[in-house]
Amino acid sequence: MFREGFDNEKYTQLQSENINKRLKLFGDKLYLEFGGKLFDDYHASRVLPGFKPDSKIKMLLKLKDIAEVVVVVSAEAIEQNKIRADLGITYDMDSLRLIDAFRDSGLYVGSVVVTHYTGQAGAEKFIQRLQTLGIKVFKHYPIPGYPTNVKLIVSEDGYGKNDYIETTRSLVVITAPGPGSGKMATCLSQLYHDNKRGIKSGYAKFETFPVWNLPLNHPVNIAYEAATTDLNDVNMIDPFHYEAYGERAVNYNRDVEIFPVLRRLFEGIYGECPYKSPTDMGVNMVGYCIYDNEAVSHAANMEIIRRYFNCLVKNKKGQCDTDEVYKTELVMNRANLKPEDRPVVTAALQKAEQTNGPSAAIELQDGTIVTGKTTELLGSCASVLLNALKTIANIDDEIHLISPEVIEPICKLKTEILGSKNPRLHADEVLIALSMSAFNDENAKKALDCLTNLKGCEAHSSVIVSHVDSTIYRKLKINLTCEPVYESKKLFHI
Repeated sequence: MFREGFDNEKYTQLQSENINKRLKLFGDKLYLEFGGKLFDDYHASRVLPGFKPDSKIKMLLKLKDIAEVVVVVSAEAIEQNKIRADLGITYDMDSLRLIDAFRDSGLYVGSVVVTHYTGQAGAEKFIQRLQTLGIKVFKHYPIPGYPTNVKLIVSEDGYGKNDYIETTRSLVVITAPGPGSGKMATCLSQLYHDNKRGIKSGYAKFETFPVWNLPLNHPVNIAYEAATTDLNDVNMIDPFHYEAYGERAVNYNRDVEIFPVLRRLFEGIYGECPYKSPTDMGVNMVGYCIYDNEAVSHAANMEIIRRYFNCLVKNKKGQCDTDEVYKTELVMNRANLKPEDRPVVTAALQKAEQTNGPSAAIELQDGTIVTGKTTELLGSCASVLLNALKTIANIDDEIHLISPEVIEPICKLKTEILGSKNPRLHADEVLIALSMSAFNDENAKKALDCLTNLKGCEAHSSVIVSHVDSTIYRKLKINLTCEPVYESKKLFHI
């Protein structure tokens, strides 16, 4: 059953206060590197039940009078047409989406920085587009020997060659469409230029995960590793923090490995490093806002299992190699979890065995599990959706929410007119048909009104579902996983 364990209101308050405190520590200006997602952070909301996906934006809005946003995008990512996996759009297009989202929220966007710039044609075209839209653009260039050649980096031939980003507010939020964009280098470049201009500025990092003041093997921290197996991130005890304070703090390998270099960079810019450890650089207050550890641990364990299934499906589709699968299996073993620890998995597989066909299961917020099978008119994702709505609305299972007389013409349209070989309705088509039926059918209307109750529910399919079905489930905020098995033996799947 769903149970909250995270105090979101306390989080937004504590987080904004801590950032303000760090700003005052440095003086004139603070460059805050924002890791992870500022918008729609559904990973955080899944592993920290009670965390709202827009929490970080609400926290920043408390500081909007002193904050401006700088979006960083890599020219190499633009040239390679790098895709943001969760949205299916390229990094340059996501940069535009982010700017719109920030502005819609009431945050000021000062500029865009194109990093790793060497005159790439795609990057140049994007820069021209931004300038046409009235957006300031600055260029940062590759530095030979980065990040180890500190003498060159902290010189006029290193950071000195980068454009100086003109900012007007004291808190500068540095964010990007995805990892590897050059956020940290952008911050350090600004520190170098500010120092030359006599501006007292500082740097801090805002990474939600891993949570530094939770145990290394806490499910929330293990879930972070499950989510980043493709980045080769590994949680570890911060040795610099332990040496400096005698306290255990959790960080991840990339920050620990790069800290000696960062310390030398800070010394080159300031004369001394303001931080004794990579953990010191962070401002994350998540760990102080968990009030039900059992609820949070359970939610994180479910996320680990979901990541495991997602990795298996990615591998089946040729989107990741077997090494990533092995890493995900190791994470499962560390957490002492099995796939069947997620109740909908067993329910979906049992239904598939009983019906000898593709089946799906949904676990409702109260713990009730509803199943659905593939029929002549409906796919299993569509049928389980209707069954779940019937259960929530307390509608008898024998009642048809959508008349077969309505479904059959749609199936005929799909096959005879539109040329589809699959006559069964997908989840989107079922919801449209349900909406039409709700106009003059009270039961259909009752079911439709319950759609929002599916938010946060767990679901599992005995086969890999279509892109259409997975998209609808994602939009309904249903946590869907699939067995790494295709429904048919065909080579091409949509």
